[in-house]
Amino acid sequence: MRKENQSKVSEFLLLGLPIWQEQQGMFFVLFLGIYLTTVVLGYLLILLLIRLDSHLHSPMYFFLSHLAFTDTTFSSVTVPKILMNVQTQHLSISYEGCISQTYFFILFADLDSFLITSMAYDRYVAICHPLHYTTIMSQSLCKMLVAGSWVIACACALLHTLLLARLSFCADDTIPHFFCDLAAVLKLSCSDTSINELVTFTAGLTDIMLPFLCILVSYGHIGVTILRVPSTNGICKALSTCGSHLSLVTLFYGAIIGLYFLPSSSNTNDKNIIASIIYTVVTPMLKPFTYSLRKMKGALRKLLSKKTYSSN
Repeated sequence: MRKENQSKVSEFLLLGLPIWQEQQGMFFVLFLGIYLTTVVLGYLLILLLIRLDSHLHSPMYFFLSHLAFTDTTFSSVTVPKILMNVQTQHLSISYEGCISQTYFFILFADLDSFLITSMAYDRYVAICHPLHYTTIMSQSLCKMLVAGSWVIACACALLHTLLLARLSFCADDTIPHFFCDLAAVLKLSCSDTSINELVTFTAGLTDIMLPFLCILVSYGHIGVTILRVPSTNGICKALSTCGSHLSLVTLFYGAIIGLYFLPSSSNTNDKNIIASIIYTVVTPMLKPFTYSLRKMKGALRKLLSKKTYSSN
């Protein structure tokens, strides 16, 4: 494209959600309720319980605390902007704000994937090698897995952001989405985006599909081990150990596969927005319910009984 047809973009216009104006008040209350329930009553309570109860200081809950923090910040990347857009109709976002939102969205999405994979490895060791669990899942290994997840996620997000920042944008600055989705922003560029698309495809394989494959392999070994258990009681115990994590895997990867990998026919943009709402708003809301493990419920009851006793 010729240079004179290109211009320096200072801000983008987010079209937002495909809803009627008279429905905006209802959706504002709905999303605000979901956000407060998810962040305040869900993740912050989980972090508090894991912090206060010594019985929850185990590798599984160590990963769970980091996952809860990641999901809290992941929701905060998009939901506050959705609420502001719906309430004030201020649909613009600065160029720097859009780049930053893209960076943090990719960062916490990738971090989510790596942490869920680390939890799958923890479940694999707990069921397939129970006698060596404390030796293998040492504190140093857990910290290394979390630190490695942060480093790789930051590097991937930074790579996408730097490649995005080098692009030029034309006069069309309208993003048909409620946040700065990388694919939607790339479509507005006047520059050659072939490198960006190649990196996006490669990163999708390494950040999403490779961890998903590792989870499948882990649960394949877990399944073989469970089938070897002669007692029904042992099978039920093994399944209860993995149940909550399997729910996490289903929610997270089910939403991603539905959004980015399944082809859509008509009304593609509206379907993508609805799928993105499920991925960025609904899925984080449902995750705390999958975290409600037996030990965590006991820790909550213990905390409430202590407060009741102290007040009396």
